[in-house]
Amino acid sequence: MSRTTSKSRGEGAAPILLPVIAIAGLALFLLPLFGMVIRTPWDSAAAMLSDPAIFKALRLSLLVSVTAVLLSLCYGFPMAYLLARTNVPFRRLIRALALLPMVLPPIVGGIALLSAFGRNGILGPALESIGIHLPYSTAGAILAVTFVSAPFMVATLEAGLHDLDDRLESAAATLGASRWTIIRRVVLPQLLPALLAGTALTFARALGEFGATIAFAGSMPGRTQTLPLAIYQSLHTNLEGAFLLSVLLLAVSLVVLIALRSRIIPATSKQGANQ
Repeated sequence: MSRTTSKSRGEGAAPILLPVIAIAGLALFLLPLFGMVIRTPWDSAAAMLSDPAIFKALRLSLLVSVTAVLLSLCYGFPMAYLLARTNVPFRRLIRALALLPMVLPPIVGGIALLSAFGRNGILGPALESIGIHLPYSTAGAILAVTFVSAPFMVATLEAGLHDLDDRLESAAATLGASRWTIIRRVVLPQLLPALLAGTALTFARALGEFGATIAFAGSMPGRTQTLPLAIYQSLHTNLEGAFLLSVLLLAVSLVVLIALRSRIIPATSKQGANQ
């Protein structure tokens, strides 16, 4: 009896305590954003946003982020499929290495890219001999952003592959479908929610990338200076402009997350609809 009573009390206390903690935590995250919004010079926002330098930084950020997402898709699905559907040796080690940039400090990632693709790096001289110069170039910025954001695609797609019903693939194989046909006609359609979720997370991470980009590609306006780098520069020269650019980046990120909200948490949405 006492055990049942204590269990009931525990279940009754959780709904009261948890929302309080959740709201307090949410306030802790929202307060800095609110402070940034109210410090933004809205009366001069139009004039600031009409600055060609800001437009170039925003356009470059979108170009770099979209390209990074496309490259992450090309790399992420094969890697996720390798980890989820094959018995490749040292799979745990491969997974750890593939996801390492998620926990690696971005500035360390930038230095690592320099050691590999810089002028004195492992592949730098060979690339320069054929006319490819990655450091301090737009291509270098894309490479840096892809380096830190692609693991989000890999992790999301691998989780999505684990959640798929492999009986459909077995049935297709029984009917004589080739492995490529099964991937194209069975796996990818089922994997669409995970693909969209991975795209959203990868794009959001790419859009906010700073450390690896500035270490490997620098901050050259119109060439490698993405919006986060422009914000950093504005902190030293124009604080009000930094607030405005930060709100702009916040708005773009928020639009992406809201647009793909149901795709980022598809399982939760389905469960909520069924209950």
